[in-house]
Amino acid sequence: MLRIGQVLTSILDADELLHTILQTAMETVNAERGFVVIFEGGGGWEVRARHNLGEWSPEELKEPSGRVLRRVLEERRPLLVHDARTDPRFHGSESVIAQQITSVIAVPLLLHDRVLGAIYVDSRKNRSEFTEENLAFFRAFAAQAALAYANADRFDRLRVEKNLLQTEMQKLHGFPEIIGVHPSMQQVFTLIRKVLNSDISVLLLGESGTGKEIVARALHYNGPRREKPFIAQFCGNLSENLLESELFGHKRGSFTGALHDKPGLMEIADGGTFFLDEIADISPTIQARLLRVLQDGAIRRVGGTETRHVDLRIISATNRDLKQDVDAGRFREDLYYRLNVITISLPPLRERGDDIVLLAEHFLKRASERQKMPPKRLLEEAIQTLKAYHWPGNVRELENSIERAVVLSGERDEIRAEDLVIPVQTPGPRKTLRDHERDIVLRTLEKMDGNKTRTAEALGVSLRWLHYRLKEWNDLKS
Repeated sequence: MLRIGQVLTSILDADELLHTILQTAMETVNAERGFVVIFEGGGGWEVRARHNLGEWSPEELKEPSGRVLRRVLEERRPLLVHDARTDPRFHGSESVIAQQITSVIAVPLLLHDRVLGAIYVDSRKNRSEFTEENLAFFRAFAAQAALAYANADRFDRLRVEKNLLQTEMQKLHGFPEIIGVHPSMQQVFTLIRKVLNSDISVLLLGESGTGKEIVARALHYNGPRREKPFIAQFCGNLSENLLESELFGHKRGSFTGALHDKPGLMEIADGGTFFLDEIADISPTIQARLLRVLQDGAIRRVGGTETRHVDLRIISATNRDLKQDVDAGRFREDLYYRLNVITISLPPLRERGDDIVLLAEHFLKRASERQKMPPKRLLEEAIQTLKAYHWPGNVRELENSIERAVVLSGERDEIRAEDLVIPVQTPGPRKTLRDHERDIVLRTLEKMDGNKTRTAEALGVSLRWLHYRLKEWNDLKS
């Protein structure tokens, strides 16, 4: 009984559980047929598990099966029939003779005096196992089975409720990969929905780490081009020649090392979506070539003469004020307006209120699963530390901090403030967020002995972002 109880309570799918219950009952008495019925709303019952019964519907339960079942459910107690042919309770039953049933055991599934259903097994050949001793086993077994079924049924209902809740959330914003309830994020969801099914170009603005590529992917995979490729290309820190070759491809011999023809990523993405990250960094030459793609879908490989046409939706992103670059003559105005048909601005994490905790919980669950660790929870001190920090690396930095905290917390089932390894802000002279950001970056750079790659990794930001900030602060000094 202990072993059976452990098996039953480990099964959370109600239908699978009922089949296991029936199999166990039949094996116990070497039965030939059997079924499990469950009461449904309105007073009826449903056969949820069966063996060797054909395709009977609940209304077609034949005698004596139906008579036994009704008696068990009405009297709420088990019933043992050694030989139905000689049992006076079935005297004159033609179905007993027709079905040649000799022995029956049926027990109700009771939970707190409430009838959930019943287990029925019978035999036409072997009645040696249909004994009072096994009837006693069935009583105890049915009690365990009823409790296990109630738990599994409750789990099934919770699963349904969860799916309904997820469906409602899907209706709310439709993008489960983007997490956020702050009003600023609701504005983002509204804009995404409005441009989802169109082909217009979208410019994503926001600091590094705010999730611009995630939004680009949401636009693609929830739109009409979802069956076609989504290709992203980072444009920062790449030489003009390399980026040009990556985007448009090249002909064999067009430059040193071009040993064969190579299609560009824009060719490969034909019919789909192309995401240009850090668009502000592209050179005037590539700006001109990209403008032609946007105007008429025309591309030409480096060193080639053949014009090819592609059907692409262009989504671009930058953490800079692109209009300032246009005013300063660093970026083509005509290209800017082609890219900026619709602008979606992603708010920095420090301005998203309780989204910080919501995201942290999400990353905590995912990181625990990746590390194959039991679920962990955030202590209140950790939550307050998360809220107090201003997150220069935004969502990307938060994810890195949570993943690091999962490892540092070891076997503990909670995350403490010290596990997060982020600076605690203390009262002092009034500083702007930019001042705090600069202090943290420069302090981390000093700890890493000036190694920018390690500094970027420690802060959870991109190397490109770090270079940009250092250059910005250096320019302010001069």
